[in-house]
Amino acid sequence: MKSLIDIWKENKDAQKKKNTKFVRKLKKHNGKHLDKFTAKIHDKVFEKIDCINCAGCCKGIPPIINKNDCSRIAKKLGISVSEFQNNYLTIDEDNDTVMNTSPCVFLLENNKCSIYEFRPKACKEYPHTNINFSKNLNYHATNSMYCPATFHILEALKKSVPV
Repeated sequence: MKSLIDIWKENKDAQKKKNTKFVRKLKKHNGKHLDKFTAKIHDKVFEKIDCINCAGCCKGIPPIINKNDCSRIAKKLGISVSEFQNNYLTIDEDNDTVMNTSPCVFLLENNKCSIYEFRPKACKEYPHTNINFSKNLNYHATNSMYCPATFHILEALKKSVPV
């Protein structure tokens, strides 16, 4: 039997445009209702997916790093904030401060994070599908290309939510 990660790998590219279109149509739904409904789907999907088996987010999407993240991670690494910024961060096309490499420099060979306890807020909250799903609609189609859980959450929503 194929895993959800294998199914995602086989189908993500073919669903990219459909997911983008679907997410745009989801905007007409009530946020709180959609958020509660999606949180339940999120929980079911994550019962079957272990992120350590994928790490697609760490391999493909540099996370946004806020000032608190900077201070916390620099302290963990035993370096100054400015040294952390100079060595690990860049400004992306959206003018966000992000990690400067993909895959993430802190991703280990076993797909674990070497700074897991101190990881950025964006990493802790990724893939943004269990809380405030409706406020993050603009990200879900893109995230479905890097995250099998997001992909399967959108697939379940396509079957359940009329658009």
